[in-house]
Amino acid sequence: MTHRNDRGARRVGPAVAVTALLATVAATPPVGGPAASAAPSAPRAATAPAWCPTVPGHRVDCDTLDRPLVAGTSALGKVKVSYAVVRHSAPGAAKGTVAVNTGGPGEAAIGRAPTLGHVLGDLLKDHDLLLVDPRGTGRSERIPCGVTDAEYRFGTRAQQRAAVKRCAANLGPKAAAYTSAATADDIDAVRARLGVPQLSLYGLSYGTYLMPVYASRHPERVRSIVASGAYPLAFDPLGRPQAQAVSTTLRRVCERSVPVACDGEQAVRDLATAAARLRDRPMTVPVTTGHGTYTVRFTEGKLANLLYEAASREVGAAPGEPSLLGRLPRALNRFAHGDVSALRTLVQEDGASGGPEDQAPYIGVVCNDYRKPWSAKATLPARWHQYRAALAGADRGEYGAFSAEGFNEGPTDGGDVCVDWPRENTAPDPQPTHPKLPDVPVLVLSGDLDANTPDANGARAARQFRGSGFLSVINTGHVPEWEPTGCVTGVSTRFLRTGGPGDTSCLRGLAPITVDPVDM
Repeated sequence: MTHRNDRGARRVGPAVAVTALLATVAATPPVGGPAASAAPSAPRAATAPAWCPTVPGHRVDCDTLDRPLVAGTSALGKVKVSYAVVRHSAPGAAKGTVAVNTGGPGEAAIGRAPTLGHVLGDLLKDHDLLLVDPRGTGRSERIPCGVTDAEYRFGTRAQQRAAVKRCAANLGPKAAAYTSAATADDIDAVRARLGVPQLSLYGLSYGTYLMPVYASRHPERVRSIVASGAYPLAFDPLGRPQAQAVSTTLRRVCERSVPVACDGEQAVRDLATAAARLRDRPMTVPVTTGHGTYTVRFTEGKLANLLYEAASREVGAAPGEPSLLGRLPRALNRFAHGDVSALRTLVQEDGASGGPEDQAPYIGVVCNDYRKPWSAKATLPARWHQYRAALAGADRGEYGAFSAEGFNEGPTDGGDVCVDWPRENTAPDPQPTHPKLPDVPVLVLSGDLDANTPDANGARAARQFRGSGFLSVINTGHVPEWEPTGCVTGVSTRFLRTGGPGDTSCLRGLAPITVDPVDM
């Protein structure tokens, strides 16, 4: 699972692309209210920092807060955590405060304020919006480790493991600063400074992991939670739900295409053929970005990453236009028949967004927090033994069209990528997977064409909370807010205001995506 939402600076590997998401949703008026862009900007305080965003129709208050870099280790100093509060527009006191995390790990939130203000629309008439840039991102004091997005994303698996090891060595004891618990405590420190008694939590992708961490550490401060593109704290570290969802997604897009463009079972067979061939004979693909040209060794693992992560992004944002997912059945079919050009083109187009962003916030959280198929306290040889035993113990067929080994070389936040992450100088204990969580209203949403955080993971995320609700959104990917009608954001914001989703019938009527026809 990769949880990066920003298409232009994404972390690869549960990832989302919120920049494009927000731009898409912002093209329509906010649900229940006029377009926010029609409203004049409220005056900003004279003492506001220069980076404080402007949100039409709202006053925005911004500041920074000094926080311990590593709790209980004063010698490492402090980190400046920046935040912005978009104030409600109606007279009187706010009825609540909504804290949004847009994903990652490593996604900055403050820069999204203008579009988030628009997307949340009517809710911000009487609710404030709290945006905190997680430590090491955006305006919250970067602590780089010398590993770039493009290097990490395009490298072989051995190169990715080496980059993780180098990142940890360069950070030294500062590596322990990058945890979901630390970010959750930063958010709560900002809440306390603002004098807000409770927060409504809205998490997208990685935000659906972070917000339960916050809820477990500060349960009395939580009013309600919306989690979109969700996965549980105790997710499968071997990625079986994602692997199975790839085949399900191919079947669904073929079955729903109008007119019928492909045969779903054939698409899955073509995928299995492609995976087997790339397992034996990887393909070399040159990828050109705005920061240079890279040679990618396109393996079964890279194919897995393309299908479960990249192909899940933006699905449903523009149903009538070409998308990576809609083009895959034909590309896989051509590959199975010996023509590699269509698949090669998709790899090159997806890779063009690779950039120079430092990966410390991503690698640190992934390797400190996420569940692994080995003991964090084990020696390196013992970790390898435990990992290989776990793969060997996977049942035949649990990975759909992929092999267990091949699929687990795909996630940049899973498989064996963190095997060299040290326990010395890093977070002492991984994030608990079954903490006590508050009994508050919770709504979980998943796109039913999302193989990154599929329905199976969303339903499991909902079961973490007593009495939660789970909604699968047809013809959408990761996250379902991509869709342009405002239906999903309407359900989410209604839940944040009232504690209930209201009428959800619109979720069943979203248009199927366009699929390139396959010769049948």
